[in-house]
Amino acid sequence: MIPKYLYKELGFKKTNNFILISGPCVVESKSVVFRTCEKLKTITDRLNIPFIFKASYTKANRTAGSSFRGIGFDKAVAIMEDARREFGVPILTDVHSKLDAEIIGDIFDVLQIPAFLCRQTDLLEAAGNTGKIVNIKKGQFLAPQDMVYQAKKVEATGNKKIFLTERGTTFGYQNLVVDFRGFPIMKKFGYPVIFDATHSVQMPSRENGVSGGNPEFIEPLASAAAGIGVDGFFFETHPNPEKALSDGSNMIKLDRMEKMLKKLLSITKIINK
Repeated sequence: MIPKYLYKELGFKKTNNFILISGPCVVESKSVVFRTCEKLKTITDRLNIPFIFKASYTKANRTAGSSFRGIGFDKAVAIMEDARREFGVPILTDVHSKLDAEIIGDIFDVLQIPAFLCRQTDLLEAAGNTGKIVNIKKGQFLAPQDMVYQAKKVEATGNKKIFLTERGTTFGYQNLVVDFRGFPIMKKFGYPVIFDATHSVQMPSRENGVSGGNPEFIEPLASAAAGIGVDGFFFETHPNPEKALSDGSNMIKLDRMEKMLKKLLSITKIINK
């Protein structure tokens, strides 16, 4: 469950429902950010789901150097701040370096440690020192039981506001699988556990220097995670994933989100009886 003090910090009312972290992969434009955030806010208000809006102001982890990385720091961050004011939602973004954390620590409500960087001690400490909630994504190469050591790096700064996120494990080349044993293992550490269902269906570097994906498995995997009792879900979504500038092949289309969230809520209510 999400600790009460985190609900208060994020401006949420206490609920037995899971939390949702969702939005486009990267800030492409103000119109995409606002359209996505407005739709998600409307859905989550109706369903009483605490909602954190997610978008990266830049993408550091790209297969090819020619891949889209962003529209520029100042413009992207300003759009995210505008979305927070317009829709009254907390905002989350990735941090890739100690300097990143120091610069944007006062701007975003949740700082996310990318999976490939989850063991970087300086980065974890810098994120912890901001005093903000830190969402650590489990590396594709890391055993779930090893995530406790990464969380303790943040805790050592005096910051215990930590989420742990599962996003699939490397299974040979260009493929990921989800080991569902990892959820109860990580829940034993005492931190909220989130399931990133969209990155878990990613197929890294599968399509000539661009990652592919199997989005048809997003809902089945999320349903299984709901049955285990995860504390929240992470979904990258877009009004038109086919035209998304990053990770479109493993996103869920925005107009499919409400139906899926209702299904996940129904499963959650059953296991919470």
